[in-house]
Amino acid sequence: MPCFCYVSMTNMCYTIRHTGIIERIEEHTVFVKIVQQSACAGCHARSMCATAESKEKVITVPDHSGDFHTNEQVWLCGQSSMGLQAVLFAFVFPLIAVVLTVLFGVHRQWGEALSALAGLLLLLPYYGLLYLFRHTLKKRFVFTIQKINEYES
Repeated sequence: MPCFCYVSMTNMCYTIRHTGIIERIEEHTVFVKIVQQSACAGCHARSMCATAESKEKVITVPDHSGDFHTNEQVWLCGQSSMGLQAVLFAFVFPLIAVVLTVLFGVHRQWGEALSALAGLLLLLPYYGLLYLFRHTLKKRFVFTIQKINEYES
């Protein structure tokens, strides 16, 4: 069974490697296509299961080396801490904000419906701010690529 993602420990920091294929190269940017699969994609019953899915994604990677070419299979590497930070920004912080807003609204006797609506409406400016700061976040979440050696493939 082929493996799609590897985790290795280097310098007391977890690195996640995922295989991908270079789709195109523009100036100092490489576009790597990866296949993102659900956790059950390796299951023998996946053809009969409605939850098994896979998506193709294109990840942009800065590269000034010029050592890569189109349709080359490469490792897409990133720190596991980036994934944890992404989960915090995308799910945990908004959940905390919604719960605190609902609790504040109930405490102020707005009623449950209005408190819940206020909590949900708070998500609009939150995700709007994330969108506005996407370029700053893009600098924080940087991937690298490495050539796949013959003995690793």
